[in-house]
Amino acid sequence: MAQHSEKELTFDTDTPDAHLVARANGGDVGAFGQLYQRHSGRLHALCLRLTGDRATAGELTQDVFVLAWEKLGDYRGESLFTSWLHRIAVNAFLGMRRARSRRTAWLDGFRNLLRSRGAESGAHPALRIDLETAISRLPDSMRAVFVLHDVEGYRHREVAEMLGVAPGTCKAQLHNARRKLREELEQ
Repeated sequence: MAQHSEKELTFDTDTPDAHLVARANGGDVGAFGQLYQRHSGRLHALCLRLTGDRATAGELTQDVFVLAWEKLGDYRGESLFTSWLHRIAVNAFLGMRRARSRRTAWLDGFRNLLRSRGAESGAHPALRIDLETAISRLPDSMRAVFVLHDVEGYRHREVAEMLGVAPGTCKAQLHNARRKLREELEQ
């Protein structure tokens, strides 16, 4: 594998994306760096339009390139590399939105619980500590599934892969974790 100087990477605009992808798949990090340089501006603009926020768009852009590096072997060249990157970006954005809405729904449920106990979330920091304590008391497997799914926003399939369990096991663990948390917080 040949090493490429920074000057080559910066000014080599004639190499087709497919060749750079092939080289990157072979371990040539410089080729992937060139793909990044070539496509990051346009991808960032897409992420900015999707998120409406510069900081979030910057994070999403970086996440997309990390995902692209991890999934580079899946790129078959049936579409333009840019189209493939944009598909990754849209899917990452939708995943981020799903995670955010799950977190919001979960926090709304917690706020409703606090109201039912006669307290607003800002008025009693001790009640927020109750939640952290309740989470820490969950069995390890339930706590891991709960945190990864409800707090971090991963899908059941992703959580199952991370933990090395079946998706059905993941769903059952999450159901049990939520039930145990409700029971503990309602006492």
